[in-house]
Amino acid sequence: MDGMTRAEVDKAESKDFALGGTYMRPRDAATLILLDRDGDKPLVLMGRRHRKHAFMPGKFVFPGGRTDPTDSRVKTASALHPDEERRIMGTGARATAARARAIAMSAVRETYEEAGLLIGRKGDFSTTRPQWQAFADHGVQPALGVLRMVARAITPPGRVRRFDTRFIAAWRDDVAVELPDGGPTNELEELVWLPFEEAVAADIPTITRTILGELEKRLETDPELTPGRPIPFYRMLRNRFIRVLI
Repeated sequence: MDGMTRAEVDKAESKDFALGGTYMRPRDAATLILLDRDGDKPLVLMGRRHRKHAFMPGKFVFPGGRTDPTDSRVKTASALHPDEERRIMGTGARATAARARAIAMSAVRETYEEAGLLIGRKGDFSTTRPQWQAFADHGVQPALGVLRMVARAITPPGRVRRFDTRFIAAWRDDVAVELPDGGPTNELEELVWLPFEEAVAADIPTITRTILGELEKRLETDPELTPGRPIPFYRMLRNRFIRVLI
């Protein structure tokens, strides 16, 4: 998608997003790319969005959603790696450690809610927040130290919804509990573990296919996803969808 004009991006994404609407500021969001490295080739977890959803109906996506700022106050077993924290928070007046923590925690929470996977460590955990009660019920302390940001993308203007999304990766080894019936929401109709070649061939949004390609290349030279490595950032600038490293 690097270098495409807005018209070209609109055409490419016309089946992914509802186009139209007035200008709106993109909202913070996070999506979690969970990787299984037990086999010869890494597998990636994807789920199909319910076909009745207004946003990307029927598409295969990673678990994720909008950031809830209150997630920053939830206790964790480990903090973000400093290099990952700086990259997640971004730059500017809104770049704070609390913002980075909230974004990362939203990826962990959404992975539980949509996929029934609790990322963290076994141990005592208590909370007064209903959306985190399952972690307490199953004795899991959420953990952020295992997370690695692998890409960032801002939805171009002219969409009904816009997000400033951090794509964050973790390993299946970091899942403390896998609930057999999945998560409590009906966001995803089915969950599948796919090799990269099958994932990119599935019915996925254009930006998702782009990020998968980026991640596959990185894993070839950096299979452990070393903290602090440069990552791609996609956004619209002067009528071009550009890719820069941050």
